[in-house]
Amino acid sequence: MSSQLLELAAVDTYRGAAHVLRAVSLAVNEGETVCLVGRNGAGKTTTLETAIGLLPVRSGVIRLRGQEITRTPTHDRARLGIGYAPEDCGIFPDLTVAENLQIGRWLATDKGHGGAVDERIAALFPEVEQFLPRRGLNLSGGQKKMVAISRAMALAPSILLLDEPFEGLAPVVVSRFIEAARKIKAMGISLLIAESHVTNAARVADRLYAIDRGEIIFAGDPRRALDNEEVMKTIRG
Repeated sequence: MSSQLLELAAVDTYRGAAHVLRAVSLAVNEGETVCLVGRNGAGKTTTLETAIGLLPVRSGVIRLRGQEITRTPTHDRARLGIGYAPEDCGIFPDLTVAENLQIGRWLATDKGHGGAVDERIAALFPEVEQFLPRRGLNLSGGQKKMVAISRAMALAPSILLLDEPFEGLAPVVVSRFIEAARKIKAMGISLLIAESHVTNAARVADRLYAIDRGEIIFAGDPRRALDNEEVMKTIRG
């Protein structure tokens, strides 16, 4: 049986005065892909930002491999093995792709070899090597997503948090990124993916959580979510 890797237990999070997450509990096991689905504003990004430490927890507990990290700073969570690719990609526009990747490598506990693109990144997105000298501002939306995921992979993470990695992409490119997610899982890395479209989530998730107005309204098999009219109606608004 898989052991639990990341856990949020009864977490409440605020953005300023707004109470966004309300007693959110979810878990990701070793070697598992979990999707968190919901419409815009449901609390998906807030959940991921809480997990990586960008937003403070008002109440509740976050654990990594059973160790409490509720108050652990973001950079230390990265060093502990949590990789994060935000929805806006967070690419430094004035740095080259090679320099963006190097930032991820600086935080890695295992520095690996000195190459700009390691074998795991090359296996996911071979074309990244071609635009290493290009500055971040000269990348397309899909290329920025590739670099954001590659930079998170440069950390040598145990788990990747991906915020809307399929958003704004053509269907053929979405399939490419879903295949990349499967490859990441095959490398033994767990994933927690925030996703608006439950059909995309069902293509990649082992388990699925649905969130609405900051509360988890479903947890279980993605196919059960697709068959649940009430859940689907809520997610689609």
